Amino acid sequence: MDAQEIRGKLRGVIAFPVTPFKADYSLDIAGLRSNLKGLMDYTVSAVVAAGGTGEVYSLTPAEHLEVVKATVEEVGHKVPVIAGVGFNYEIAIGLARQSQKAGADAILALPPYYPNADPNGLLEYYAGIGKATSLPLFVYSRDWVNPGPEWVEKLAAKVPTLTAWKDGQGDVRRYQQIINRVGDRLYWIGGIGDDCVPGYYSIGIRTYTSSIATVAPKLSLELHVLAAAGESEKLGRHMSDYVIPLYSLRARRKGYEVSVMKEMMNLVGLSAGPVRPPLPNLAQEEIAELRTMVKKWQPFLQTR
Repeated sequence: MDAQEIRGKLRGVIAFPVTPFKADYSLDIAGLRSNLKGLMDYTVSAVVAAGGTGEVYSLTPAEHLEVVKATVEEVGHKVPVIAGVGFNYEIAIGLARQSQKAGADAILALPPYYPNADPNGLLEYYAGIGKATSLPLFVYSRDWVNPGPEWVEKLAAKVPTLTAWKDGQGDVRRYQQIINRVGDRLYWIGGIGDDCVPGYYSIGIRTYTSSIATVAPKLSLELHVLAAAGESEKLGRHMSDYVIPLYSLRARRKGYEVSVMKEMMNLVGLSAGPVRPPLPNLAQEEIAELRTMVKKWQPFLQTR
């Protein structure tokens, strides 16, 4: 897909599947395939292979390739597959190239290993990834990568393949400033979480990345429909009844944004397994709390 084609397909929910592991932390590719088969019953707009929720930084390059290949095969060109890359300059370029060969439709560049990098060095990091393949490039602005409007505009001018910007900061004021500066040169994605759908959609965004889609795609899709239609009352009920309690649990410890989703999937019979260290698994009392939450989610859950 070229940039225009992929932009035309993105409206709605982009799903961020987990990477399932077995008890010994080895890859569970069969489990990943099973999860994706179920996910494809829902009208998500794209799927990210080995993104943040997919624990990309815990994977070896060989494992990353396995995940991308399996995702491409199971999605079967129904929607775009976006491959997450990161680590450092050379590894990110290598992951991007092998993802293109595996059939991915776009590349999602996560932050490099080095925090608080010089802006010029950071520019070259993303430019190198963008030039490594002919695929559309998405940048994921999260953690220590939080540039201003001028820097984003400079990157867009430098990298022709740069197609979309996934915000992972949740700063609506700053995001509006970037959008106002760069305009429709890029496709704008709400990327910090399902709990920020009301804020993102209030400034005109109509695509968001959802980790809830790993376990309850029906709820993710309904959040999009309600927010896009301006049905704030029902959207607010969904947020207070389901989304905010989940995100409150996710916020308790670093890494819980993945750990909680995996444990939720384990509880409903999907393939997830543990998280790899240094991410922490949930305490037993928290699993019991999550089990109570899952009962309330029954109308929305994807199960086998």
